Amino acid sequence: MSPDPRNPYPTVDVIIELDEPGRPIVLVQRANPPLGWALPGGFVDYGESLETAARREAAEETGLTVELVAVLGAYSDPGRDPRQHNLSVVFVGRASGEPRGGDDAALARAFDPAEPPQPLCFDHGLILSHYLAWRAGLRPGAPVQNWGV
Repeated sequence: MSPDPRNPYPTVDVIIELDEPGRPIVLVQRANPPLGWALPGGFVDYGESLETAARREAAEETGLTVELVAVLGAYSDPGRDPRQHNLSVVFVGRASGEPRGGDDAALARAFDPAEPPQPLCFDHGLILSHYLAWRAGLRPGAPVQNWGV
C-alpha cells in the first residue's frame, strides 16, 4: 500500500425543483473555471454528512433552503471533472423562492430541465437526462436517509 494514497474527492450536487408551475430547476453560472452552467454543489467537508453538505452547498450557491426528497445516483467517472477525480452523490430537492447567486456561483437562475443553458459543466447534461427519466418514472431513485442531519 502506498504511504500517500490518492482517493477521489467526495462532492454533492443538487437538482433543485422550484415550487412553481412546470417545476423549473435551478442552475448556477460558475464564477470559477471550469466556466459554464452547473448544478449547485460542491465538496463535502470533513465530519459532514452528504445530506448536510447538499443543503449547505445549495444554500450557499442559490440562497434557497432546500428539502431533499431523493437520491438520484452517484457519479464517479474519473474524467467527469477536469480538475481532479471527484465523485458526486446527486440529490433531488425542492425549494421555493427566488434563487440568487452566491459563494462561487456568479448567477443562479431557473430553467426548464429539458432545455438547460449551454455550456453545461462536468457531466451535468448526463445527470439532467437521468433526472428527466426519473421524473417520468423511467429510472429509480432512492429516498433520502436523514440520519446525518
